[in-house]
Amino acid sequence: MSSGSVYRALKCTRGYATAASKQPPIQLQGLSGKYASALYSAAIKKDEKTLSTVEKDLSSIQRVLSSKDGSTIKQFLHNPTLQASDRKKGLSDMMNKLGQPTELTKNFFDVLGENGRLYETEKVIDDFLNLMSAHRGEMTITITSAQPLESSLQSRLETSLKKSTAAEAKTVRIKNVVKPTILGGLIVDFGDKTIDLSVLSRVNKMNALLHQSV
Repeated sequence: MSSGSVYRALKCTRGYATAASKQPPIQLQGLSGKYASALYSAAIKKDEKTLSTVEKDLSSIQRVLSSKDGSTIKQFLHNPTLQASDRKKGLSDMMNKLGQPTELTKNFFDVLGENGRLYETEKVIDDFLNLMSAHRGEMTITITSAQPLESSLQSRLETSLKKSTAAEAKTVRIKNVVKPTILGGLIVDFGDKTIDLSVLSRVNKMNALLHQSV
């Protein structure tokens, strides 16, 4: 589904239009990013209080999904065979766990359900919370490495990154993600940008060149 389709679904189905002057602070990729951006724009168009309330709603859902009851709700979210009535009941049960969620939150999940995208819930929440961090001037820089970074190297990277890419951010947080499959090197993610300096990336580029020359 295109970004335009997501925005139109929110506007036509629930009456929450987006405004050009209320764009998300960073551009997110993928389907979940498009839904998260649509929700952000719909919320901030109303006011900051609504935006904050929606953030609290999604954070609460995230906590519920991480709780002992989370597995049952996850099964519901990832079940594509549910009838409309069962989906409606499942969403109602999930919303009831939040206490009194805003109408925008409830309507948004209705749209996810109608579009068959409830399985994207966890990714949408992560993306929305990233938007809120950017909205507050926070920046999380994720450094992916094949092995845990040595403390001295991480300190040097933090100093360098904070002076360059994160100069305008009010708060900067460095997160090291270990992913052996990148073989070596680093992948640096910040905001909507990615710098891929991994060995795997170089290998893939070399393989692509070799295939072109055959």
